[in-house]
Amino acid sequence: MAEEQNPAMTPDELNAAQFLIQRLYVKDVSFELPNAPKVFQDDGQADVKMSLAQRVEPLGEDLHEVVLTVTVTATIGEKTAYLAEVAQAGIFMIKGFNDQAAHAVMNTMCPNTLFPYARHSISELVSSGGFPPLTLQPVNFEQLYAHRMQEMAQQQQAAPDGDSNGSAVVDAEFPTDD
Repeated sequence: MAEEQNPAMTPDELNAAQFLIQRLYVKDVSFELPNAPKVFQDDGQADVKMSLAQRVEPLGEDLHEVVLTVTVTATIGEKTAYLAEVAQAGIFMIKGFNDQAAHAVMNTMCPNTLFPYARHSISELVSSGGFPPLTLQPVNFEQLYAHRMQEMAQQQQAAPDGDSNGSAVVDAEFPTDD
């Protein structure tokens, strides 16, 4: 039983574990200029905010669709200059990992794979919208995941009838605002 609680994988498990990209694709794209053309006449530097969300859907044995949604909102003063959103998706084979390790892979390796594609799409949308190209900084998904898991552990400890079987860990996909 102690083996089930240990997140570390044995060398044999690591050798059998596979992480394969089956397909990468853009699932949804949106670009809005709600205040055009007046926004191009406004002076001032745009304040740019990015938010991230992730969703994981099982597709069958060892296959998962992971969708990373990157939303960028730029404002000048009180007006929205633009809103760009890309849902970058991938189908991944995640095989041979224990549940906890597979969960970590889906919440770290998958978004790490998807983010550069979403970042490129956002930059293209912003440029096509008449604004200077936007370079989004890299995101540390490992740190986001560790933070989210720590928050969940604290919530479970604070809950009056805390569920200690770890079932909530499986639902820890993160919505994050940065």
